[in-house]
Amino acid sequence: MLIQNQHLKATDKPKLIDCFCGAGGLSLGFDLAGFEIVYAFDSSEACVKTYNHNIGPHAYVADVAQVSKAVVEEHIGYGASNIDVLVGGPPCQGFSIQRRGADNDQRNDLLMEFVRLVLEIKPKFFLIENVGGLISARGKPYYQELIKKCEESGYITTTKKLNAAEFGVPQFRRRVFVVGELVANGFASFRFPEGERRYQDIPVTVRDAIYDLIEKTENDIPNHIAGKLSTTNLSRIKSLKAGQGREFLPLELQLQCHINNPTHRHLDVYGRMAWNSPSPTITTKFDSFSRGRFGHPELDRNITLREGARLQSFPDSHVFFGNKSQIAMQIGNAVPPILAKVLGERIKECLLNSKNR
Repeated sequence: MLIQNQHLKATDKPKLIDCFCGAGGLSLGFDLAGFEIVYAFDSSEACVKTYNHNIGPHAYVADVAQVSKAVVEEHIGYGASNIDVLVGGPPCQGFSIQRRGADNDQRNDLLMEFVRLVLEIKPKFFLIENVGGLISARGKPYYQELIKKCEESGYITTTKKLNAAEFGVPQFRRRVFVVGELVANGFASFRFPEGERRYQDIPVTVRDAIYDLIEKTENDIPNHIAGKLSTTNLSRIKSLKAGQGREFLPLELQLQCHINNPTHRHLDVYGRMAWNSPSPTITTKFDSFSRGRFGHPELDRNITLREGARLQSFPDSHVFFGNKSQIAMQIGNAVPPILAKVLGERIKECLLNSKNR
């Protein structure tokens, strides 16, 4: 067990900073893994309100370009050399393989601002979460630059694409994680955990996650709200069974761009989730039936904000603030707390082993 044979006392929790903290998925997972989150920031007021309500009053509305080692030290009240881990998921739309347009998206620069902060503070570990596009042709120049800068400053980096469904999250969600470990002797102890691949034998399914919410309303659980469907979309969802997508729609209800066009870019839309498998990826637009396979498996509606949060492994006690679109974005952008906890436990184990050595 992680807590045995350690020199750290219970009060000496590793200290962590959460950049681009959003609704707090990473912070919640690392908190459950035994970290003390001492500072967090996000450019969204709605995100910070959600974060501070659920995680603690240490998140601030700030642009990453305005955050420096000095700013952090002013807020936490002691030297940043005490920070063990820096985590963050810089907004990833600029790297998305689904996005059209030029590769020099300004949002890509947020990744390098994160790297700048890492190199100023010099934590023992850093963790970056991003879309697969980070290591594709579109994002590779930025990825290579961050690896180069960090390794020149003494970090050994490890990169892996993880599927959240393999770690007990009821959702097929593949994201890239980069972990950097500051080493003095060339020896890096961090290794990514192996997924349990539970969905292949004992599935963590949509049914497991949200079936009990069928009879509940927002009066019972916060954020249990679904958007209204148009008359046409109501006809569409009524024509589908659980697990069926837009290819099962009657011809008169299909979009003209989908008819006889199997190579269309946006095919997995206007669908219902299946009960007996993990859900598709919960995106920032999961509140819209037209933007993915986000229809409820049984009821004639889209999944609710709370159901999306459940599929991201947030507890019902985690209340989200903002308008419907802001909340959907907070949930869709989050790292599932269950996966964050697994990664946090692995990093904490490395920190404890290092202190023991």
